[in-house]
Amino acid sequence: MHESNPPDTNTLERLRAIVGEAGWFTGPEAMAPYLREWRGLFHGRAAAVVSPASTREVSQIMAVCHEARIGVVPQSGNTGLCGGAAPDETGTRVILSLRRMNHIRALDAANDTIVVEAGCVLADIQAAAREADRLFPLSLAAEGSCMIGGNLATNAGGTNVLRYGNTRDLVLGLEVVLPDGRVWEGLTALRKDNAGYDLRDLFIGSEGTLGVITAAVLRLYPRPRDQVTALVGLASPEDALAVYTALRRESGDCVSGCELISTPAMDFVLRHIPGCRNPMQQVCPWYLLVELSTPREDSGLQSVLEQTLARLMDEAVVSDAVVAGSLAQGAELWRLRESIPEAQRQEGASIKNDISVPVSSVPAFVREASEVVAQACPGLRVCAFGHLGDGNLHFNLQQPPEMDGRDFLTRWDALCRLVDDVVLKFEGSVAAEHGIGQLRIGELQRSKSPVALALMQSIKHSLDPRGIMNPGKVLALPDEESRDNPD
Repeated sequence: MHESNPPDTNTLERLRAIVGEAGWFTGPEAMAPYLREWRGLFHGRAAAVVSPASTREVSQIMAVCHEARIGVVPQSGNTGLCGGAAPDETGTRVILSLRRMNHIRALDAANDTIVVEAGCVLADIQAAAREADRLFPLSLAAEGSCMIGGNLATNAGGTNVLRYGNTRDLVLGLEVVLPDGRVWEGLTALRKDNAGYDLRDLFIGSEGTLGVITAAVLRLYPRPRDQVTALVGLASPEDALAVYTALRRESGDCVSGCELISTPAMDFVLRHIPGCRNPMQQVCPWYLLVELSTPREDSGLQSVLEQTLARLMDEAVVSDAVVAGSLAQGAELWRLRESIPEAQRQEGASIKNDISVPVSSVPAFVREASEVVAQACPGLRVCAFGHLGDGNLHFNLQQPPEMDGRDFLTRWDALCRLVDDVVLKFEGSVAAEHGIGQLRIGELQRSKSPVALALMQSIKHSLDPRGIMNPGKVLALPDEESRDNPD
């Protein structure tokens, strides 16, 4: 894999001519928002930020950078959690921001599809779908600022994966600019197409290391017309799994959200987020936020939910439960879950783990991983929360109250390795929905087989032989030792 070069003055002027003054940023103040990922873990420098207004301009930019061997860092909303959209410290890369490519090109309600450009904010796509009496189900805490290009590049998950799948499952076709500037025009709206390899899935989740996604054809769904939400108090994750299983069965598989929340996570929210309150009459070791929905009006879902929870309370599976009486009350319950990341930041330093295991293994994983990290760092608080229904947990570790936050963060690699060992024991994934970026390169190297890593390197070299696409992300260079795996 070749190392990219710093751009010379002539190359920078060629790039500037492509995007014009509206898409050209080089001063420190102008570039600052593009150089730092929002959590502050990664901060770099860049030779320039270019923001094209069309696929044609992206193609021209990539052709110039390919010719000059200049590293390119694609960026959409820059809300990622693993440093995948942040440049390195060399200052030799060009950041390619897709913010100006923010048009909804078409919406076909009869075909249940919408064609969007990579710079469209996720919330705007959701709103366009609602106006057409449809649902685009991808939903994230950052949906007001994240952009679909980044969602596609990381195969984002979110709270509706249980019912509708990851971002990959919501895409029919893509438009992608390759590293050499060629454009793959794959904006198909077909549900069935077995004509050769599925190139779409090659680029979704590749984090900008294989090409630049410029547009996509997304699936739409009937808009829910009956929706009910409840917060359930429980003694253990085993009980949470029992509630989830019962609700799937009794509702005819209408569970669209199923979020596990630990006591520390709930406590952080109640302590730091104004206006949030626990509607329970008692404090419970665990909570489960569940939502049932269907496109059918007056489907009786609320009755199903209430009767199922009442039966489970009689069986001592459920300790307490609050069923929302309106959509507004349901939104208040969801605010408890969605506020956890912000509350964590205010509580101090935390070490993030974005893992997944088989749904049936979640309780055993939580128990074993919690014991392991508690032994390694006494006083540490496990802030576990996330998508029980698809086995994806944010198994976050909060600093002990008496420990300095900076000292705690020096244990990041060691504690993550302990968690990863438990994840792999249960045949899970160390990167469930946030991607690899810069943060988890070592974890990927440890968790994937040599054959899998060799295949990934082969694909990377085939599409990007000059190594200019998002250098230093996802895959370590063949001759590069991982920072997390020095053995």
